[in-house]
Formats: sequence, structure tokens, C-alpha cells
Amino acid sequence: MSAITAVVAGSAKSVAAGTSYFEALGSDKKYLAAKVNGQIKDLVLPVQPEDQIEGIEITSEDGLAILRHSTAHVMAQAVQQIYPEARLGIGPPITDGFYYDFGNVEPFTPESLEVIEKKMREIINAQQRFVRRVVTEAQAQLELQNEPFKLELVTIKGAPTDDIMEVGGAELTIYDNIDRNGNLVWCDLCRGPHIAHTGMIKAFKLMKTSAAYWRGNEKNPSVQRIYGTAWATKEELNDYLTRLAEAEKRDHRKLGVELDLYSFPDEIGSGLAVFHPKGGIIRRAMEDYSRSRHEAADYEFVYSPHITKSNLFETSGHLQWYADGMYPPMRVDEERNEDGSIKRAGADYYLKPMNCPFHNLIYRSRGRSY
Repeated sequence: MSAITAVVAGSAKSVAAGTSYFEALGSDKKYLAAKVNGQIKDLVLPVQPEDQIEGIEITSEDGLAILRHSTAHVMAQAVQQIYPEARLGIGPPITDGFYYDFGNVEPFTPESLEVIEKKMREIINAQQRFVRRVVTEAQAQLELQNEPFKLELVTIKGAPTDDIMEVGGAELTIYDNIDRNGNLVWCDLCRGPHIAHTGMIKAFKLMKTSAAYWRGNEKNPSVQRIYGTAWATKEELNDYLTRLAEAEKRDHRKLGVELDLYSFPDEIGSGLAVFHPKGGIIRRAMEDYSRSRHEAADYEFVYSPHITKSNLFETSGHLQWYADGMYPPMRVDEERNEDGSIKRAGADYYLKPMNCPFHNLIYRSRGRSY
């Protein structure tokens, strides 16, 4: 058998053709994937000539993302075994956890999550193997004919969002879950990579549920989303849950309401607070402190309107570069005749995104000497 040369952990290494990345890395079980030429790949794939190979450990950022992605698959398998009518969306890793979207199901409850967690533990204890399988678009459409969301993803090439965890690679792949007897138990459209088997998941918890729109577009169907977290060890999971509990105790949204400082009425809008008398006292004290520190540093205070005509933001460049992130314009001062024709053209006014253009006008208001 011919030999090929690759660079493993920074050193040149000669291996037989057909050697897997796992074998090239010394069959060290601390690795759950390989970073090859900057791309993350499954350990079972064969080494190619001149590959630059690094092992990915479970405690690394990449390793945790793979672990959480695989845990999302286990959760989706559990959901479909409990709710066969559930249709699969996407299930990417996110900061400190993962989520998976499901269509054609009623909203999940805390009791639902307990049942799903129990089923997940059964799947984990079964040590089902994740097996990568390359398929054609036609094969994928045939296998996923009952999964409308997945069928939509099959035709996507190079998806820029979370969809990229399902598709977007050079090849279209399905990951099969294989039991100890070699039987196919479940499968999912996914670009991977994944851990070797479900038994590598040692610590996880389902956290919450919510409704969402498919692929984040309000014009798409609503889906039910389950969030979870997964860690390398139970100790790390417990530490994370403790941090969350402590953070919740200090959550300003909770404390503010409990202390009668402010509230967030739904009638006003998400994240928009009204300050109660006690909150007004604290806010005024904070504002006074901020002013005193600025004055001590020789800053001077000016005031400017909260809205202005569009001309100013056209000159400053804000409309050219940031219009999509600004509030929509208000049409003001327009007058019309009785027949509806425009008598006097109005102007578009914008809520100011920053103070700088106004301050430039103040500076320009008179001659200055350096």
C-alpha cells in the first residue's frame, strides 16, 4: 500500500493511503474531530496528501460546538420517537448550547421536556454511531420526502446562516444513527461533523422552549423551538447552571420590577421602560454622577433635537451606510390641495442615530480660533 505525507500537529508524518484522521492522530480518544487545512472534519475520513491536521478536543470551542450539535440531533431523534408527526427543521450549536426547530407540533411544555430528556438518555445509553453518508440531491429528496423543511434546505448551496449546519458544504450528506446491531435507527440531513457515538454525551439539559419562524422569516410557518445545553462533564454543566441561577438573581429586569423601580408595559414595546418614582430617584442620581464626572474632565454639555431632516444624515453618510438600521422616516410639513395634489413639498425627518452631526453644526455656528 502506497504511503502519503501529511502534517500532523505541526510535524510531517508518513501514513499509509486510506489512513483515517483518527489513526493519524494516534487513535487518541481525547479527540472527537479533526481540523484539516482549517476545516473541521469527521475522524473517520481518510487522510489526503499534504493535509495539515490538528486534533479537536471536547473542551475546545470547536469541540463543544460539535458535542452540542450532536446533542441537538439526539434531541431531534427523541422528539420524533415521541411525536412521530413532528417535522424536522434545523438544529445548530449556539453559545453555551444548541436548539432544534420542529414543525407540525403543539407547543412543548416543561413536562414535555422531561419526557424528551428521558428518551434522550435512552438513545445516549444505546451508544448509537453517527455515520456520514454522501448523497445526491435526488437521493436526499427521496429519503426526506416527508420532511418539507429539509427538502427546502436540500436545494440551498452555501447557506450563510444556521442552515449551514445542515447544508452548504461541498457535498450533500446525511448522518445515520446506527445501533449496536448495525441497524439504521434514525437519520438527518446534516453537513456535520459529529461525535463518534451518542455515548460520548455525558452532560446535557433541555432549558426552555419558544415559538419561532422557520429560518427567521415572519412570512414562513411558525415552528416550535427547544433550547438545550451540553458540556464535557457533569461538573461543567452544574457550574453553568449555577452561573445562570446567580445571574437570574441579579437580572435587572427582575430586580427592577421587584423593587418598584421601573416596568416594561407591553403597550409601549419590548425593552422600553417606564421609570417609577423610586426608579426616577436612582436614575437622576446616576445622571448627576455622570454629569459631574464629565465636568471634572472639562467636557461641556450641549443639547440637540431628537429628530432632524434627512439632509443632515445624507451629508453625514448615515443614510448611505446605515439606513437599514435606522428608524423609518416621518413625512412632515407636506401640504396638499383639495384635489390631493401637493401644494408644498414636505421633508423626511429621522430619529437621530447619534449626536455627532448635530455637534458639528454647533461648532460651525460661529467663527472659531485655535
